[in-house]
This record gives sequence, structure tokens and C-alpha cells, in this order.
Amino acid sequence: MDWESPSSPIARVVTIPVLSDNYAYLLIDTTKNVAAAIDPVEPEKVLEVATKERVKLSHVLTTHKHWDHAGGNKRMAELVPGITIVGGELDEVPAATLSVKDGQIIHVGNICVKALHTPCHTRGHICYYVTTTDSCPPHVFTGDTLFIAGCGKFFEGTAKDMFYSLLQVLRVLPLDTRVWCGHEYTVKNLQFAKTVEPNNSFIQTKLAWAEQRRSLQEPTVPSTLSEEVQYNPFMRVTEKKLEESLGIFDPIDLLSHLRQQKDKF
Repeated sequence: MDWESPSSPIARVVTIPVLSDNYAYLLIDTTKNVAAAIDPVEPEKVLEVATKERVKLSHVLTTHKHWDHAGGNKRMAELVPGITIVGGELDEVPAATLSVKDGQIIHVGNICVKALHTPCHTRGHICYYVTTTDSCPPHVFTGDTLFIAGCGKFFEGTAKDMFYSLLQVLRVLPLDTRVWCGHEYTVKNLQFAKTVEPNNSFIQTKLAWAEQRRSLQEPTVPSTLSEEVQYNPFMRVTEKKLEESLGIFDPIDLLSHLRQQKDKF
């Protein structure tokens, strides 16, 4: 499954289902036939797709240290000698050869990739924001920080950290940014979102669409930031209507409440 901007051939994303519900991705520069693999936890599967696409892997972009995202790094280093394995400087990413900090730029061919530090799920979690020199909409690979209609668990951070990551880092990106997340959790996330805002028509429409996609075993990625702010409760904690309906008027407290409810859902 791949996605390509109709207006530009430079950046292409190929979705690779791995493990039970994870996604790895290939980010391909079609002008140079080079690619980065994002969270390639099943290296042989990812390399098989890269061979089929006739691209050379130059980078591994690791969103965070958890095994189901970083567990393929050492094997990838063995299979592709000299590949650059990228991880956040505050995460203990296996086999990392380049530790990046917030705002650091990496180039995959002609594609510009900016590391965005998004702490909470892990202390050093990185999202990768992708732009090109043409009119192609940007992309962001969000790992376990932002899911379609959801967010990651607060393993190494607080609601304040997740508020920063979601609302002050990701929310300020262009609204047409394509969101590529680390897991296929969309249906369950939307079912939870529906309990939070039962009259939200965007949630109802997206849930019906997602259930249809999954019935065909098709992925629900990508979404866009413009969609997320309509149906993702964790991205909507500054919405007065949501605050009033739940009686919680501090957005960080509301985010904490929603995560606690989701953990029990």
C-alpha cells in the first residue's frame, strides 16, 4: 500500500504492515531512488519491499526505543552495511549511529526530514516531519505519540508532556500534513472518541469509513492534521465545547482525564 501526492512524484510513502498491528514505512525519494525505513521491526520484510521498489536504503528513522519499533535495527545494520540508523538523543535506540535532537535536519536524497522531539510515551520520542521542494503536502511519522483519533500511553511522561507534544509541536504543523502513525488502532480509538463526543459527526463518519477499510484488511493511514483536530479527542482538549461537556476546563487536566478513561476502555 503506498501513497503519492498527485501533484508531485518526489516523495512517496509505502506502508508495510508488520507484527500484529504495527506499521513500518518506506519514505522514498523517487528522483534518486533512495529511501528511509521508518521503524523497520521486521527487516527482511522491509528489505523485500525496498527491493521490489528498486530503491536503496540510506537511513533507518527510529521513532522510539520500544522493541516493536526499534527491534529490527541491529539486524538492519547487518543486512545493509553502512546504513545510518537514526534515533532520539534521549532514547536508548538500539544500533543508532546518529542521535538527533529537536529540530535537527536529515536529508534522504532530496527530501528534508526534521526531527521533532515529542516526549511522553518515551522521554526521547521523535516524530519525523517531511517536506520536499515542490508542492507536495508534508508528512509526519508520529510513532506512538499521535495515532489516528488517539495518542500514546504516558509511559515516561505526564499529561503536560503529551500536551506539549500534541498541541505545541504537532498541532502547529500545516493542516494538510499527512499523519503516518505506528499502529493500526483507528477503529478502537474512534469507538472511544464516540463515547467522549457522541454527537460529533466527524467521528461517526470516520468510524464507518475505518470499519469498512479494516473489513477489507486495508490500512487506515494516513490521516491529516486537519482531520485529527475534528475527531481526535486528545487533539481537541482546547475546544470549549468539549471542556464544557466534560466539566474540565484546564486542557492538561482534560488530557489526563481522557488518557485515564482510554486506558480503561
